[in-house]
Amino acid sequence: MKVHSPYKSKGGFGRLLNALRYSAKGLNAAFRHEAAFRQELLAACVLVPAAIFLARSVVEALLLIGVLVFVLIVELVNSALEALADTITLDHHPLIGRAKDLGSAAVLLAILFATAVWVTVLGARFGAWS
Repeated sequence: MKVHSPYKSKGGFGRLLNALRYSAKGLNAAFRHEAAFRQELLAACVLVPAAIFLARSVVEALLLIGVLVFVLIVELVNSALEALADTITLDHHPLIGRAKDLGSAAVLLAILFATAVWVTVLGARFGAWS
């Protein structure tokens, strides 16, 4: 027996508009409530123009910008996980603590990956690797 959620839409163009509205609400909530997201967004606002200026090709620019977007995506997922965990309980619980730590580790890995890509591309751009 299949159970349908009353919160799931049926589809169509209205579903797309609702999805866009929910996404905008999520981005707004992240900006308003998450300091780490604001910091990473500020870094992206500085680094995106730098990527366009420094890149030697469109693919290189997309790579530099893509890793910045990846960091923001992972931060959003981590923030969602933390909000959900805090909704369940604000008391210390080892599994919730582990979940939050895992989310934080995911953000760290995304930042390290973005840094490695930027260092590699800039090193190649300015001849450090030749």
